[in-house]
Amino acid sequence: MLDACEVTASYGDAPVLNGLTASFAAGRLTALVGPNGCGKSTFLKTVMGFMPQSTGTITLDGSPIGALGRRALARRVAYLPQDSFCPDYLALGELVELAGYARYSILGGPSARDRELFRDALGIVGLADLAHKPVSELSGGQRQRAWIAMVLAQDADLILMDEPVNHLDMKYQYAVLELVRELTLRHGKTVVAVLHDLNLTAAFADDVVMLRDGRVEAAGPVGDTVTRANVERVFDFKADIFAHEGRLVCLPYGSGAVSAAE
Repeated sequence: MLDACEVTASYGDAPVLNGLTASFAAGRLTALVGPNGCGKSTFLKTVMGFMPQSTGTITLDGSPIGALGRRALARRVAYLPQDSFCPDYLALGELVELAGYARYSILGGPSARDRELFRDALGIVGLADLAHKPVSELSGGQRQRAWIAMVLAQDADLILMDEPVNHLDMKYQYAVLELVRELTLRHGKTVVAVLHDLNLTAAFADDVVMLRDGRVEAAGPVGDTVTRANVERVFDFKADIFAHEGRLVCLPYGSGAVSAAE
């Protein structure tokens, strides 16, 4: 569904993406992982057109994504940045309604179908009874689910998420990623999410793209790609990778520690 080929992008004279090539399969959750500054967030911004690319192509269903206008892009792709803000006075229901702007006519407002989407989105994230409540009064976990509801109400097939569990404690990290996983399994969405934790990646992602210095070092299904060799090459640290109750576990160890696999 989403393909990038030899994409280069820079901040001034400093290149961040260096010929990045990757494909993201439809209906799956793909995690973008890698050390800080490797280009994960920059890639999402480049897909959205917020960051100009110097070379390469990005296509959506085979067509150049740059050829889409902003409203057309918003109908196809939803984007959740690392940090999202809204005015203190805005109620949760009003926030979610903003997601439909790309479908409104110039003089019109939400249609009956739009309002159904808004209600469904709040129900999916478990906040249907809080639509009247100011976003500023929600807990951290509720706010993150509110932003996911807004993304859902946009009704785009492709969802880009930049660190969707940033600043959340472990309980809410798992709750939010379980919800994100449901978007692919039950709602047929394609999700590309920047994640930092390899154990969360192994627990929830279908596929993983591992970046280093703006390039793809490894990509594929999680079980084939999150390996000891790849983790050491991409992150510069050693870790044991093993299965526990059907799930991969990444256990780093220091230079003085002894690996369980040795």
